[in-house]
Amino acid sequence: MLIDSHCHLNYKGLIEEQADVLARARARGVGGFLNISTRRSEWDAVVATAHRQPDVWASIGIHPHEADAHADLGAAALRAAAADPKVIAIGETGLDYYYDHSDRQVQQALFRVHIGVARDTGLPIIIHTRDAEDDTLRILREEMALGAFPALIHCFTATADFGRAVLDLGLTISISGIVTFKNAKDLQAFAAEVPDDRLLVETDSPFLAPVPHRGKTCEPAFVADTCGYVAKLRGTTSEALSELTSANFFRLFSRARS
Repeated sequence: MLIDSHCHLNYKGLIEEQADVLARARARGVGGFLNISTRRSEWDAVVATAHRQPDVWASIGIHPHEADAHADLGAAALRAAAADPKVIAIGETGLDYYYDHSDRQVQQALFRVHIGVARDTGLPIIIHTRDAEDDTLRILREEMALGAFPALIHCFTATADFGRAVLDLGLTISISGIVTFKNAKDLQAFAAEVPDDRLLVETDSPFLAPVPHRGKTCEPAFVADTCGYVAKLRGTTSEALSELTSANFFRLFSRARS
């Protein structure tokens, strides 16, 4: 079985034919989907999708782009939403200084709120970081010193030094279809060195379609292409990497096992 550890099934491009999107993915061996929320207005729909589909789970969180609009969101709201049994993760959250759609201090504060909820609930936190390696690493180190929490860097595109630093903190790394791009040589090299027990694969669909689907709306089915590509980088088979990353998924997102 293969799992798409990060997709947006309720986003435009997938929601219009969600049943067919899931069917196409299942036909390629994808047996699990983590449906990610990015703003509070999405939470109900994202969780409802998970309740309709036994192989779909949900996350609860606020993307850094949306931080300004959720600056007053408290931990209580996240904790209450995360009590649903189909919610297996907190996020996605983190820092994005590339677009700066939200104030950086607000992003950081809300990131820490999510971390606190992850620590309190034991649910893994899904982290987005772009052009913000130093602050992301600083916050992770400071918060880990207050008490450990499970965490994942999704759609990893950062430097190898950052990757090794977060691995040292106990985090997991998820690789998206970006790894198949011609200009992703550094990412390809790092994907080959991530420890076996810290690796996941994802689509981030409907974004970032991998080769050979560039230019198309990305679908969860395409995680099979990313898995196959990463397997070659690591000198293994698609089947073996599917088994490995699925085991890693259920170990990290332990609520999904039930």
